[in-house]
Amino acid sequence: MCGFLMYVGDFPVSPETLGRVERQLELLDHRGPDDMALERAGQCVAAGFKRLAIIDVPGSRQPLRYPPSGPDAGRWTLVFNGEIYNFEALREELIRVHGAQFATDGDSEVVAAAYHYWGEAALERFRGMFAFAIWDEATETVHAARDQFGIKPLYYLPTPDGLWLSSEKPPLLGIADGELNPTALSLYLTMQYVPEPYTLHRQIARLPSGGLLTRALGRAPVVRRHGRPTFRPDPTVSEASIVDELRDALRESVRCHLRADVPVGAFLSSGIDSTAIVALAAEVHPHLRAFTVGFDTPTAISEIEVAERSARHLGVDLVPAIVKAEQVMEALPRIVWHLGDPVADPSIVPLYFLAQTAAEHVTVVLSGEGADELAGGYTIYREPRSLKPVSRLGKPIQRALRAVARAVPEGVKGRSYLLRATTPIETRYFGNARVLDDEQKARILLGGEPGVGHPHVTAALYAEAVDLDDVTTMQHIDVNTWLTGDILTKADRMSMAHSLELRVPFLDKGVFEVLSRLPDRLKVPARSRTTKYALRRALAGIVPDFITDRPKLAFPTPTPRWLRTELAEWAHHVLSTSGAGHLIDLDYAHELLQQHERGDADNARKLWILLTFCLWHSIFVDGSIVPVPPERRPRPVVAG
Repeated sequence: MCGFLMYVGDFPVSPETLGRVERQLELLDHRGPDDMALERAGQCVAAGFKRLAIIDVPGSRQPLRYPPSGPDAGRWTLVFNGEIYNFEALREELIRVHGAQFATDGDSEVVAAAYHYWGEAALERFRGMFAFAIWDEATETVHAARDQFGIKPLYYLPTPDGLWLSSEKPPLLGIADGELNPTALSLYLTMQYVPEPYTLHRQIARLPSGGLLTRALGRAPVVRRHGRPTFRPDPTVSEASIVDELRDALRESVRCHLRADVPVGAFLSSGIDSTAIVALAAEVHPHLRAFTVGFDTPTAISEIEVAERSARHLGVDLVPAIVKAEQVMEALPRIVWHLGDPVADPSIVPLYFLAQTAAEHVTVVLSGEGADELAGGYTIYREPRSLKPVSRLGKPIQRALRAVARAVPEGVKGRSYLLRATTPIETRYFGNARVLDDEQKARILLGGEPGVGHPHVTAALYAEAVDLDDVTTMQHIDVNTWLTGDILTKADRMSMAHSLELRVPFLDKGVFEVLSRLPDRLKVPARSRTTKYALRRALAGIVPDFITDRPKLAFPTPTPRWLRTELAEWAHHVLSTSGAGHLIDLDYAHELLQQHERGDADNARKLWILLTFCLWHSIFVDGSIVPVPPERRPRPVVAG
């Protein structure tokens, strides 16, 4: 797991540009504290790399040149972030079929060799998580790609004389002109994160998940999809057989994800997803160490007690992290800096401290991200069935019911149900983060584009899902927006903030091949309140019984209480000093906070969106906050 920065120019790289690459590369030190290298490739390319050594620790340095010898020696220059779990099988095939040469024992050289012999077709062969850039000296073309789920990040910045590619956004901010993107700001206030391919800076973009960028010397970059997760529900599947397939696929995926030459652990909450990962990992590594998080707030929902019970049942060691409100105030600027763009998901806070604790003991952790989106785990996925009594009525009746609902005062029981049941799915659903509606956003947003809403992102996705049932359509939306924009962004940035590699066994090709075929009856069955039905069946006997039907909590954060007590004064200060008053109505934000403090309303979610943005603005635009990096902690001892 690593960080890279590559500059591909249209003219020979000057000493000044090389120095600039070196300076900006230092902003990625947290992604790779084990090694650093900066090299030219040909005349026009500078590639910098920060390494977190996981596999082939003594070797596999980057930037990596391929082939190691022969007439094409050094044709390709690779910088690669991620893990390819089937690299050994690919390596054997490349040797057997093509006579490929290898100078290292790691997966990075396999990526370069695969691209050398197979070109873009290699991307379909990789099983794992990846973001890489590879320069082809023979054709003077750079290729950059991300895995189909978007587990690993990749940002790019076109300039008049070249192209910058980076693992994170901050290194590019010293190069971009700083102009904000009003479309991205409007989308953030709707979705609580900035969806791909946008960032809050107009010049800087994210390569989409499953994206492939190519740029020949002197040309504009071309971006297209090389792959996308595709659901294909099969109503004829046998429950018993697909449950068995899923269990086998998960067990094999966890086994692959445990491959490392450094210490490996796992995150453990009170839910079924992380417990499943820990249980399956413990089958391979019985001395596995797990990590959980809780709060010192007495009224907060804590997962530690349940996690401790699960750890005892599974026979693994558990290390808890306890978070205090004063730690949150101190850490939030650094958290927002690592995000690069605001993500107003309160669970980021405990995840940051959880990763900090884990990094004191291990270099790699396994985690349960992706299970809800792929297996049908969110309770909102039950909504299409609950709305059916109204949504299947004729359009004239629906229009009449909608008119009645609009006339009913807000908060009256049944109003929201009628409004949602009479609204087409493509209009009402844009993922799990439904906080600010269009009216509220128009009230808050002063600068930007209030009229830009989620269809700007989701319309094309709904067009792709035209043949899917409503539950699977919602999954398709979430996998391509919420998963990559919120879930995987926070997982990558909060773990890498502490030089910790996070792996996600649910987001595996083999596991998704099974989950993609589940009909809705095996996800959210009609006569039950259960979600992830097939997954729960598959994990019976593996996960403790007291976890199997436990509702999802996802490291709950006591932000509502904090914003009424310990964080209230701090929140007012953040709003007042952010310098963002030309973009959002800060007077109204203070009013929302005062309402929340008095207990007149629970405005915690709205406030967290505004506070996260104001912190971001203070750091990246106003410059009034300069996050202080945490003290570097001792690194775990390398296994073996």
